[in-house]
Amino acid sequence: MGWFKTALRCLCGLAALVAVLAVPSVQAPTAAQAQAFDGAAVRELYNRARKQRMEQGRPQQRSYTRERSRKPQQRATRTKRRSQSPVVAAPAPTQEVAKRPDAKTVLVIGDFLASGLAEGLTTVFREDAGVRVVDRANGSSGIVRDDFYNWPAEIGPILDEEKPAAVVIMLGSNDRQPIKAESGLLEPRTAGWTEEYGRRANLLVTAVQERGIPLIWVGMPAFKQSALSSDMLANNDIYRSLSRTGVDFVDVWDGFVDENGAFITTGPDINGQQVRLRGSDGINMTAAGKRKLAFYAEKPLQKALGNAAAASVGLAGPAYTPGSDLRPDSQQPLRVVRTVPISLADPTLDGSAELLGADPAPGDGVDLQIRQGREQPRSGRADSFGVEKRATPLPEADGTASIGSATGGEPVSR
Repeated sequence: MGWFKTALRCLCGLAALVAVLAVPSVQAPTAAQAQAFDGAAVRELYNRARKQRMEQGRPQQRSYTRERSRKPQQRATRTKRRSQSPVVAAPAPTQEVAKRPDAKTVLVIGDFLASGLAEGLTTVFREDAGVRVVDRANGSSGIVRDDFYNWPAEIGPILDEEKPAAVVIMLGSNDRQPIKAESGLLEPRTAGWTEEYGRRANLLVTAVQERGIPLIWVGMPAFKQSALSSDMLANNDIYRSLSRTGVDFVDVWDGFVDENGAFITTGPDINGQQVRLRGSDGINMTAAGKRKLAFYAEKPLQKALGNAAAASVGLAGPAYTPGSDLRPDSQQPLRVVRTVPISLADPTLDGSAELLGADPAPGDGVDLQIRQGREQPRSGRADSFGVEKRATPLPEADGTASIGSATGGEPVSR
């Protein structure tokens, strides 16, 4: 049996060797073959899923090839539409014209709000070659701290240097602090503080008016902090009292509050559009707020400068012709247009020679007599609103009366 087992092992090994030699050699697929296989497999899976959807009644999805082919066309359409849309050009910024050598100088003094006012006035007179705005404000200054900056003492050299035709003052936002006076320290809003504050403001006004220069004092606006706004209202009363000395006080309070008198950050600008007027701190002004400050000061400033032909000053009367230059330095001859006065005896005045409300004299026109009930309206005239009477009364029968004859109706039996 031993030889039999050995022979069986040999036969098994020979069969395994023959099987190995009979199998062809297997080589690894190339990259191109693998890519082709992958593409074909993916395509087959996509077609199989698409066929399954169609059999189940589901909506057909777009093929990847169709989607890619449509995207460039869609981009071209969008680009074409954008190119066809109208392009609105932004308005060109206004260029500041060169000022004439004899241009009038507007001197602006005060604190940091005065600097914003000067910026707004510069915009106002940007195209006016005859007016120049000079900003000599000190941002941290005020009337209280004369040890820091004494405006009544400093204004004289500034006036000599600039030689202004008008002075605009805006002060007070830094004055919520005690005043050091000879009698001691005066707390804000007390009677002594108010009296001393007004005295120092008068000193500044006198220093300007002694030189015969027109003076405009712009009041304080409202602020976000209610306590600060309350103090500014009290200060405005002091500034307003300076008008007795010839100062032109400009109240800007209503331009920076709502209808209830509360502080606003956003409000109407000079054109009535809703814009942001104040900064996030509730104190400083935006560009629109500065321009609005200048809008309030513009008209009295034009009056002080004598620029009667400015757009902000309304002109009326028969001596003014649109287009005439009425400024003092204009060489254009004034064209005078005269109109004929209206006569009080004009016959078109309802036939009366008297003004309305006067007692009518005897012999007035017929229309006036009708209005006063002295004459009955005549038939055929516009003021005859009643029914006309018959010219010939209807014949009366026995037992009847011509009641309807007076009204134009049928006779009524009694």
